[in-house]
Amino acid sequence: MPLDPTRPDYGREAKALEALSSTAVPDQGPGMPGGPAEQAAEARTLWGDALRRLRKNKLAVAGLIWIIIVILVAITADLWAPQWLGDPVDIDSSTAASQRLLTPSAEHPFGTDKLGRDVASRVVYGARVSLIVGVLAVAIMIAIGLIMGALAAYYGGIWDAIIMRTADVFFAFPYILFAIVLIALLGPGFQNVFIAIGVLGWPSIARVFRSSILSVKENEYVDAARAMGASTRRILIRHIMPNAVAPIIVYATMSVGGAILTEAALSFLGMGVQPPDPSWGNMLNDAQSFMLTAPWMMIYPGVAILTTVLAFVLLGDGLRDALDVKLKE
Repeated sequence: MPLDPTRPDYGREAKALEALSSTAVPDQGPGMPGGPAEQAAEARTLWGDALRRLRKNKLAVAGLIWIIIVILVAITADLWAPQWLGDPVDIDSSTAASQRLLTPSAEHPFGTDKLGRDVASRVVYGARVSLIVGVLAVAIMIAIGLIMGALAAYYGGIWDAIIMRTADVFFAFPYILFAIVLIALLGPGFQNVFIAIGVLGWPSIARVFRSSILSVKENEYVDAARAMGASTRRILIRHIMPNAVAPIIVYATMSVGGAILTEAALSFLGMGVQPPDPSWGNMLNDAQSFMLTAPWMMIYPGVAILTTVLAFVLLGDGLRDALDVKLKE
C-alpha cells in the first residue's frame, strides 16, 4: 500500500521502509554462494562421482597401484630382465650344475631353480603369461555372456529358458574338472588355456547381466524409446546396455583374478602353459620336490599369485562400492 505524505507519521514509515529495502538479499551473481559457479561445481556425472569415491578407498587404490606395477614389469621385461637377471628359458649346460638351487643373493634376488635358471626372471615373465591369459579369458567371457544375457533378459520366454538352462548345465560341472576335460580335447598350451577359461566362464556373466537388464528395461525411458519406434537393436545398445553394464565392470575386474588363479592351477597340473615357458603355475609344480631344500622356488611365485589376485579382488570390491549410486557418504 503506498504511503500518504499527508499523514503525520509519514516520515517514520518512510524510514522503516528504507531500512527494510536496505536489508534485502542481494542478487546471487556468478561469484556469490549458491550462484551458477557453485551449482556447476556441485553438478557431477555418475562416472566422475564414482572415480571420486574410488580414490577415497585406500585398499582399492593400493590394488590398482600393484596391478599397474605388475603390468609395467610384464610389458618392459624384454628391456631389462635378460640383462639384469638372466634368460628365463635358456639353460647354460656348462654352468647349470654350479648354478642350480642357489639361495637368494644380490646376483639372483629370488635364487635359482633346479636347472640353474633365475627364479626372479621366470616370475617376471610368468606375470606376462598370467595377465594375458586373465585379460583374454575375461574378454571371451564378456563377449559371450553379454550377448546371452541380453537375449535372455530382453526377449524372455523360450530364449530365456534355453539360455538359462544351458548355463545351469555349465554350473552343474566342477569348474576345474570341466576345464581339464576341455583342454584335454583341445590340447594343452597357452592359447587353449584362455579359450577354455573364457568359454566356461560366460554363464556367470550372463546371469549378472540378465538380472541387471531386467531391472533396467522397466524404466520409463525404455518405454519412451519403444513408443517412438526405436528398433530392438537400438534400444539394447543405446538405452539398456550402458545403464546395465556397471555390475559387469565389477564382476569382470574380479574375474581377471579368478582367471589368473585358474591358469595357475591348470599349469600346476600340467594342463596349462607347457615348459620351458615360464608360468607361475608350472613354477609351483617344479618346486614340489624342493619345498624343504629350496623353499624360494615355491615362495616367490606363490606370493606373486597371491598379491596379484588379491589386487584384482580389492579393485573390484572398490569399484562395486564406487558405482553404487545409493551409497551414502
